[in-house]
Amino acid sequence: MLRTLCAALLALAGPSNAEMPDELAYADLNAGWRDGHTHVAGLTIRLAPGWKTYWRVPGEAGIPPVFNWSGSSNVAAVRVHFPVPKVFEQGGIRGIGYIGQVTFPLNVRTHDASAPVRLRGEIDIGVCEEVCVPVTLQVRAELPVHGTIDHALAAILEDRPESGGRLICDFVPIADGLRLVARTKLPHRGSKETVVVETGDPQVWVSSPILQRDGEQLRAEVEMVPPSAGPFALARAEVRMTVLSEGRAIEMVGCH
Repeated sequence: MLRTLCAALLALAGPSNAEMPDELAYADLNAGWRDGHTHVAGLTIRLAPGWKTYWRVPGEAGIPPVFNWSGSSNVAAVRVHFPVPKVFEQGGIRGIGYIGQVTFPLNVRTHDASAPVRLRGEIDIGVCEEVCVPVTLQVRAELPVHGTIDHALAAILEDRPESGGRLICDFVPIADGLRLVARTKLPHRGSKETVVVETGDPQVWVSSPILQRDGEQLRAEVEMVPPSAGPFALARAEVRMTVLSEGRAIEMVGCH
């Protein structure tokens, strides 16, 4: 296990006299085990009490995590799995993420399955309490060819969104982008549902959905605005809608 302190702190908002914990965030890396050309590892980020960090879509405000593995060797690709997040309110603004601690399972694709992996990562995250702070964490570890399956990490790997139903989409050009109306049949999972729509392109801004429910029929309407602020081509297969409720996530990928 390897622990590092955060490398950079910069207050973005909040009172100038807010007290910062000495240890705001640090990262541990579980070396995991090898399964053919894929090495399974776990990146745990622990935060100071009361602090939060964000999911791949942070909500109305926040900083999504960015992972950079370019300094690694014997690594063809790294896939980061995001556990089901929580939805929380912060200063009247909805955030989506994790409180206190989160473990991101990693699927590390190797070039040579018979050789160790030297994993070098730089992770940029946002953490918030009374102030919001960008943090850079660095992790370094050697992943051996062999290893013992960690059942706790394997369980976290299974904590992923469930596959949902068919997503029917209508697109309408607007002055600065596209309006999407998505419909699906999905049983009501709880009293409060949070819906997130993604395009596959992180540079495209997506508004918070306007939701309507009629029994099992769920309708979500969003506006999508690219950097060019005009109508644009959108890959229907990359549209993703996630419904969060009662600690569960239902995910639908691809528009029909």
